[in-house]
Formats: sequence, structure tokens, C-alpha cells
Amino acid sequence: MSAVLDIFSSPLMQRALIAAVVVGLSAPVIGTYLVQRKLSLLGDGIGHVALTGVAAGWLVGGALGLTPQDSLAIPGAVVAAIAGALIIDVVRERGKASGDMALALLFYGGIAGGVLLIGLAGGTTANLMAYLFGSIATVAPSDVLTISILGVLVIGVGVGLRPALFAVSHDEEMARTLGLPVRALNVLIAVIAALTVTVAMRVVGLLLVSAIMIVPVAIAQLVARSFTATMRIAMGVGVLVTVSGLIITYFHALSPGAVIVCLAIGIYAVTAALAPLLRRARPRSMEDPHPDLPDDVLVAAPAAGCEDKPN
Repeated sequence: MSAVLDIFSSPLMQRALIAAVVVGLSAPVIGTYLVQRKLSLLGDGIGHVALTGVAAGWLVGGALGLTPQDSLAIPGAVVAAIAGALIIDVVRERGKASGDMALALLFYGGIAGGVLLIGLAGGTTANLMAYLFGSIATVAPSDVLTISILGVLVIGVGVGLRPALFAVSHDEEMARTLGLPVRALNVLIAVIAALTVTVAMRVVGLLLVSAIMIVPVAIAQLVARSFTATMRIAMGVGVLVTVSGLIITYFHALSPGAVIVCLAIGIYAVTAALAPLLRRARPRSMEDPHPDLPDDVLVAAPAAGCEDKPN
């Protein structure tokens, strides 16, 4: 009991737990759309580019004499992540290179640029590892405010615009026929994916951020029967693994990002093993006759004057 009180009385753990809850709720929201678009590795590519932004922020902070020197790390990561996400989206839509090739270029360029700039800024390997794999010791009071604001923005957009974002993620041609602004919605998904990466980098690290976006969604898909249920279950799993992972690292000197991802993978393995039993136990009346159709998502309202009229 005293150990639990110690956790919640520690200012460091209070900040880390707030950040963990925000990450656990927000990351699976955008992850649900990325899985639907078959772009599960997009978060990984953005994370690599964000490392260059972190290093650039570090370099600028040092040049301006700021204390600590990485005060501009998150703003730098936000700018770099958004730029990287938009580049990937443009290449995917208009470029001659495939989406996989665009991601590979960002993987290599982002990690190389980050290591190079952090070296120029006087950073150490320990500084780099904290950003790559997460560290609760790096969650400063100012970071909690930034992470909370960005997290609320990601959740607000991801949940509030769910019908439109689902439509463009499920079938772009159908979305165009419904009159939705497909290009703007694609850019919006790329931007909130970039913001999610920067929200999660303090807790799980830039190299593992994609896992907390995707693995909870994979777990939810094993048991959920609809897009909405998948998103809700994924958010619950996200909070469970991020908070549990941080509590474990409070007692053991382990990387929080690695612990969180291993917990998520373990839950996926157990759920996958039990999924056939759960499906057999489910009453037949609960079976969806058309599970592939998004029957719980309203994709658009009928245009004025086009409503069905009685004969």
C-alpha cells in the first residue's frame, strides 16, 4: 500500500502517469485510421523524422543559451513530424515512388539526420537513447502541458470527425462521390499522426511509438465487431499498457517504451489464443451478417433536396 502511495505522491510519476494516460488514449485513435488505410508503418517513419526535429530543436536551444538545452525538442519534433507526414502523403498520392519507398527514405534520412545534429549540438548517447526508447525522467512539467494540449487535439479530431475520416480511410473513391474533401482529410490524418508521434515520444520513445498506435488496434480487431468498437477497445488497451508499463518501470530500472510494447504484444498473444473461444461463446443473435460493412458509421448526410419522397 505504501508503494502505491509513493507512486502517486512522486511529482515525477504524477507527470509521467498523466502523459501515459494521454498517450494511451490518443495513439490508438489515429492508429485505427492508419490500420484501415494499410499504413501501419507510417508512425514509424514519422518517428524517425521527428528525431531530426528533436536534434534541430536541441541545436537551436543550445545556440540561444536555453536551459535545459532540449527546451525546443518537442516544438522541433512537431514541425519535423508534420513535414515528414505531409511528404509521405504527397509521395503516396502523386510521386512515382511507392509508399514503402517513401517510408524507407524517411527511415534512413530521419535517423541519420537526428544522430548527426545531436552530435553537432553536443548531445550524448544517453540523451539520444532517452528519445529513442522513452524515459519517464525526461517528462518535464512544461512537457505535460504540451502533451495534454496535443493529445486533446488528436482525440478531438480523431473522434469528432470519425465518420468523414473513416470514409476517406475505407474507400477514397466512395468518399469523393459523397462530396467529401478527400485531399484535405488525407492531410488532416497525416497531421494528427505526426502530432501523435510527438505526444508519445517522451513515454515510449520515437522508435517504438508506432507500436502503441498499432498493437492496441490489432488486439481490438480480434474481439470487436465494428469500427467504433475497435477504436474504443484500442483506447482502453492503450491506457492499460502505458500505465502498467510505467508502474513496472517505477520498481525496476527498465526502458518504459520497451516494457509497454512487450505488455501490448503479450496481450495480443493471449487475446489471439482466446479469440476462437470468445467467438464460439458469443450468442448467434449478436453476429453481424455483414461484418465488413461500416454499419455504425454515418459517412454523409443526404444533400438538400435529394431526400426520398413518398410516392
